[in-house]
Amino acid sequence: GSVDGDSPAAMRYTEVRMTKIAESMLEDIEKDTVEFIPNYDESLKEPSVLPAKIPALLVNGSAGIAVGMATNIPPHNLREVVRGIDMLIDNPDVSVDELMTAIKGPDFPTGATILGREGIRQAYATGRGIIKVRAKAEIEPMPKNKHRIVVTEIPYQVNKARLLESIANLVKDGVIEGITDLRDESDRRGMRVVVELRADVVPDVILNKLYKHTQLQDSFGVIMLALVDNKPKVLNLKQILECYVSHQKDVVTRRTRYDLAKAKERAHILEGLKIALDHLDEVIHTIRNSANAEIAKASLMEKLSLSDRQSQAILDMRLQRLTGLERKKIDDEYIDVLQTIDYLESVLADEQKVLGIIKKDLQEKADKFGDDRRTEIVNDTGDMDVLDLIADEEIVITLSNQGYIKRQTPDNFRKQQRGGIGKKGGSGKKEDDFTQYLFLATTHNYILFFTNKGQVYTLRGYQIPEAGRTAKGSAIINLLQLSPGEKITAVINVSEFEENKYLFMATDKGTVKRCKLTDFSFVRRSGLKAIVLNEDEELISVRMTDGNASILIATREGMAIHFSEEDVRCMGRSAHGVRGINLGLHDTVVAMDYAYDPESEVLTVTENGQGKRTKLSEYTKQTRGGKGRINYKLNTKTGEVVGMTVVDPKDELYIITAAGIVIRMDVDQLRKLGRNTMGVNVITLREGDKVTSIAAVESEEAIVKQ
Repeated sequence: GSVDGDSPAAMRYTEVRMTKIAESMLEDIEKDTVEFIPNYDESLKEPSVLPAKIPALLVNGSAGIAVGMATNIPPHNLREVVRGIDMLIDNPDVSVDELMTAIKGPDFPTGATILGREGIRQAYATGRGIIKVRAKAEIEPMPKNKHRIVVTEIPYQVNKARLLESIANLVKDGVIEGITDLRDESDRRGMRVVVELRADVVPDVILNKLYKHTQLQDSFGVIMLALVDNKPKVLNLKQILECYVSHQKDVVTRRTRYDLAKAKERAHILEGLKIALDHLDEVIHTIRNSANAEIAKASLMEKLSLSDRQSQAILDMRLQRLTGLERKKIDDEYIDVLQTIDYLESVLADEQKVLGIIKKDLQEKADKFGDDRRTEIVNDTGDMDVLDLIADEEIVITLSNQGYIKRQTPDNFRKQQRGGIGKKGGSGKKEDDFTQYLFLATTHNYILFFTNKGQVYTLRGYQIPEAGRTAKGSAIINLLQLSPGEKITAVINVSEFEENKYLFMATDKGTVKRCKLTDFSFVRRSGLKAIVLNEDEELISVRMTDGNASILIATREGMAIHFSEEDVRCMGRSAHGVRGINLGLHDTVVAMDYAYDPESEVLTVTENGQGKRTKLSEYTKQTRGGKGRINYKLNTKTGEVVGMTVVDPKDELYIITAAGIVIRMDVDQLRKLGRNTMGVNVITLREGDKVTSIAAVESEEAIVKQ
């Protein structure tokens, strides 16, 4: 049939012409090798079974459904099946496992690859089993760092047209991302299905998803059910071969009997001809003096003691056979026929000779029609994890303030560092964007993205598109299913979901919550609710801790509270949380961070460009839920607090203004001052401009050293 499922032409346009190998199914049918029975209306007789000089049930396979039963036998390689039959004939006690050294497994005309041998062994041992079949595909490079997947063989009985349609639907529904084009380039030279990919995807990952979601990987359910003595029976491999050998023994025996009868008939005729030649003058005289043929035949039978058939053969003999040369031919033929009779009788008397003929006939067919195996059999690695296809390598991930994300190799990042990225410090240069998150991870790491709406999304490191050092990266909204107005407020890098790790969250209304990290080990593609928020509440910060951290929360009106993480019990994802700080009437939380060392430094910046560094030890620990202590002495000159973070002196600080100005400086440029102080001028703002946010990022030098 057609691999695309095209329907055949109408009967008036088609004809049947059997192939040479198909003719082997009927070979010797004229020699009474099988029983003939009346057809459905008894107008004709038809063979009850074909002589079948090839083991068609295995070689050709079979599929059918009846009431309460079905059969599904896969095709096999002729040469392998013949070798298996030889093994069975030579050793009737051979095991199924031993037969499998000859018959490796099914051999499909469409090629492809069988995964694993256990399914084959089960099917051959019990008559039932499931065999995994996978398409053959290669990944080819393309210009501009792109790749394409080229499929050249598909599983048996898979409709190629429907396969292409299913791939297109998966792309349309967003199940598989990264496919840019899908083409069928198949022609008379062979199959070729091309799947072109984006440059930022991992080809092996896409191919693995195609195997998982489409019929590029399929299962063949084996049910080796056949009629044995007109009764349905599930057979194992050895039983099928035994049935075939038994059938062939019957065919060869009946054929030998037929040939023996014919040989004896011929010997009988030749004996009559020899008698006639020995009495040639008398035969001629008798024939010439007979009035007709019937009288001549009767006279010959009487005078030479011949049978009716011998006498008729003499009368039918041409005159040229009376020559000396022809007489010798008759003598030679008679000797040959007698030898044939002896041989045929010996075959009927010796079952081993019958089996030898079966082996010889099968080997002739294998030599004439056999071909190499098309279907490759490989070890099954199980349901391959995508990570098995991706090396666990270090990467540097950056996420910008405007939501562009990319990954780079550490080597590429080091080149960027050596090349420089402009002057550090308050240059006042206006830029469209800046790096808000910069950290070292691996391709296997989980990256958790928390949003202002309390949702959490996840990507593996390899899923973040790789980009060059000058590229801005990919928009995060193309990778995560963010809703309108939803923005990233925290990014957590997780190498392993450990039991003794926690996530600590804070909202702008002063609510805090602590969850086990393991609660986020499985995040749906559409995201997961990390915290239940009130209508006018937003999640502003999330940190990963070990359960023993010191928590610091800062507010817009210059207050801060310092308490132990252990004051907040663990809660489930569906919980809202507890009060972390008691806010004033119009106050809101602007930041939350954590530390372990009392000597850690806390950096605070106000909207009018004032800032300072203060030791954490100056913030006396309190019980959570209190009003806290003064973090920053505010007045009209300072304005309100816009950001607070725990920093390392080697970190880099980004200050963002309402006018879009981005100032970058080293943290150690800010003065250290006490908690209840005003701070100093960090940047000079233009009239009407204000600081809107800050971001402290680990320095690039530190990333390079890591």
